[in-house]
Amino acid sequence: MAVELDPQLMDILACPTDDHAPLRTGTPADPDADVLTCTSCGRSYPVRDGIPVLLIDEAVLPASSPDGAGEDG
Repeated sequence: MAVELDPQLMDILACPTDDHAPLRTGTPADPDADVLTCTSCGRSYPVRDGIPVLLIDEAVLPASSPDGAGEDG
């Protein structure tokens, strides 16, 4: 099920990392995922019971990125 949040809320939500980039619903691989994804770093934040959990410790790093973030080795 796709995340459905108020458009005004989506306008003000931002990634809690230092760059504070906007968030989009879903992921590039799964636009219907119950997550918000950062448009800059690619971290995905869960949405539980309609509430975005914007904690860096709860974020899922992208599988791969140009700067190597998200790779374990």
